[in-house]
Amino acid sequence: MDRADLVLLRKARDRIDREYAQPLDVEALARTALMSSGHFARSFRAAYGETPYGYLMTRRIERAKALLRRGDLSVTEVCVAVGCTSLGSFSASFTKLVGVSPSAYRAAAHPDASESALDDIPCVAKTVTRPVRNREASTA
Repeated sequence: MDRADLVLLRKARDRIDREYAQPLDVEALARTALMSSGHFARSFRAAYGETPYGYLMTRRIERAKALLRRGDLSVTEVCVAVGCTSLGSFSASFTKLVGVSPSAYRAAAHPDASESALDDIPCVAKTVTRPVRNREASTA
């Protein structure tokens, strides 16, 4: 893969990071990368090790975990806040990535539940705590 394609793929990935709560589909992301949807999906997976949809869901679940730790929103409110339209799909994806249901995660004790406590964590630590497909589920 050449450098120009990687730059375009990064633009699409950055868009996912910024607009995770918006309705995003492969076609819209492919337009951001100036690629056909098929080429974009294959290139994205080759570059980042997961599909664009998988990456988007990882971002959404990461944000959902932070909102659930706060404890002031219901699971349904969190589902909508992170851009998911189906509570069932959100719960299934969350459980697959994290290893527990959103309700169980929300009910669990989280010592550093405040949003400001997460803001003080260095970026490296945020990367380590980011949900990774099947890692957290397999250790639970």
